[in-house]
Amino acid sequence: MNIFVSISLNQKERDQLVSTGFEDRFFIHEEFSEEDPPHPDFLKSTICFGNVPAHWLAEHPKLEWIQLISVGFGEYLEIERSRLDPNFCMTNLKGFFAEPVAQSMLAGLLSLFRGVDSFSILKEKGEWIGDPLREKLKSLNRANVLLYGYGSINRQFEKLLQPFDCKMTIIKRSNTCEELENALTEADVVASVVPDHPQTRNIFDEERLNRFKPNTVFLNFGRGSVVDEEALSESLIQEKIGGAVIDVTFEEPLPKNHPFWKCPNTIITQHSAGGTEDEMSKKILWFSENFSRFRNGEHMISPVNFELGY
Repeated sequence: MNIFVSISLNQKERDQLVSTGFEDRFFIHEEFSEEDPPHPDFLKSTICFGNVPAHWLAEHPKLEWIQLISVGFGEYLEIERSRLDPNFCMTNLKGFFAEPVAQSMLAGLLSLFRGVDSFSILKEKGEWIGDPLREKLKSLNRANVLLYGYGSINRQFEKLLQPFDCKMTIIKRSNTCEELENALTEADVVASVVPDHPQTRNIFDEERLNRFKPNTVFLNFGRGSVVDEEALSESLIQEKIGGAVIDVTFEEPLPKNHPFWKCPNTIITQHSAGGTEDEMSKKILWFSENFSRFRNGEHMISPVNFELGY
């Protein structure tokens, strides 16, 4: 069986990956750009591990399965399903990043509440302020936390918040916009972890951002498309809200002239919140488990639902 791999791997990771096969042939390559034509090795493979350009799939009707190394798969939604193998399967990493992302959310939130971000800046300046800073620090205990989206990441985030006795409000797909808007007016923390979808795009527009309290901290760890970035920048610059921890943005890498870089009380984690030192090794193990299921005709882990878009 030919397996096309489009991931940057070191030698140890390559050896780990190849050991998951038996008499299978792995074609291991670096990542490709969206403009690149399908690689010949891809066209003679029935399995793909990695996020290849979307148009490649439509040009390879015999591809049986692709294992993505991401949760998101929005770039593949426009492919005509009729051009794919009738039994084609795509699996993603749903749930894979829940623990590290939730920890990054908590770290960023506590950094803003307890002033750690400000202390880091003062250290760089060699500036001591001391006691006057104390009255600006906030406690997370008993804060009102709004979870927008209730997938694996926000569920894990909720668990991490348990020791702080926070009041949790959960807004899911089944909730109305009115319920979201009413909850925003009470929230000390708004944690958005939802996929890019027509129902979520620009959901945090200027009108809804204006419903935030002056001390509200906004966390965006789902997709950058959910928020009006210009309106959020203005809210932060004018200190209409308490701050933000932003992992995802509409354009990545974030342009150097983007206002987010100069927004006060803002932490940008550069879409790295799910990272760990053994991330790639764990992804290979995930692939190995799904590969075994694929061979045996068993139910795959995290098959994507093209109709739902997540």
